[in-house]
Amino acid sequence: MIVDDITEVQNNGRVLVANASGVLLNADWDAAIGAGDAAHFTQEPELGAFARERARSVRMLVAIADRTGATIRRVVAAEEHELDEQTERNVTEAANASVHKPREGALSHKQIQRRADEAIKQNLREVAEHLDETSAKWHPDVVVLAGEVQGRNELRDELSDVLRDIAREAENGGTDDDAAEEALAEELRSIASDVANDRSQELTERYEHAAAHDQAVEGADRVARAAEMGAVETLLFEHDRSATDEAKLLGASARVDAQLGLLNTQVEDAVAAVLRFEAPDELKK
Repeated sequence: MIVDDITEVQNNGRVLVANASGVLLNADWDAAIGAGDAAHFTQEPELGAFARERARSVRMLVAIADRTGATIRRVVAAEEHELDEQTERNVTEAANASVHKPREGALSHKQIQRRADEAIKQNLREVAEHLDETSAKWHPDVVVLAGEVQGRNELRDELSDVLRDIAREAENGGTDDDAAEEALAEELRSIASDVANDRSQELTERYEHAAAHDQAVEGADRVARAAEMGAVETLLFEHDRSATDEAKLLGASARVDAQLGLLNTQVEDAVAAVLRFEAPDELKK
């Protein structure tokens, strides 16, 4: 049985971008990280803070499992923000057979026990299939297995290789009461922080490797010229320091389909880029 429970997404702000043709962007925004309302009338939209928020965010596909099935949630977590629970589904008792094992000495004990074991496997198999389907549409950064130890261990065994590679376990928390929910929320925040830090560290190492092979530049002027050449593959901002000409660089990089990431190290003008090809001489220091 699959029950949809679409929860209300709570946000306290919006980001709007518009021009003469109409609204170009209308997105959720946590205004807590800013100082209130702000408006800009510029050639390029001022989206630096918004872009950092999205780059920091972690998409978490959470399965709170027991041996009868699982509650599945899609959660978006970002630094200093509340967890944004977007949807919840209950996938429980997918198999018709009972999952309760018989008492010792019961009639046809082994046969009933086998049926109970198969019912458990079928339930968790359907949960794993549902996770695969959701992942293909939503593209999570991490799959979190929570709930009963035996349930989540057996669910892990049913996961596809792709999901198993990005799976992590939440040791505490569940859905029994408010205390269990809060313990789970703390686990999710911790996992999200680890995933975000790992992602930034990987990007930093990738940038340093690219720089050593003349496939990266730093500084606002060189990044802007690289974008004009269509060379920017990934635009890189520092975590907490605004870049020089940030809006201009975001716009130029977006026009050449560049990705955005955050660095764990300081660079000139707080901006750098990994390039699609070796930097020409005019971009080298």
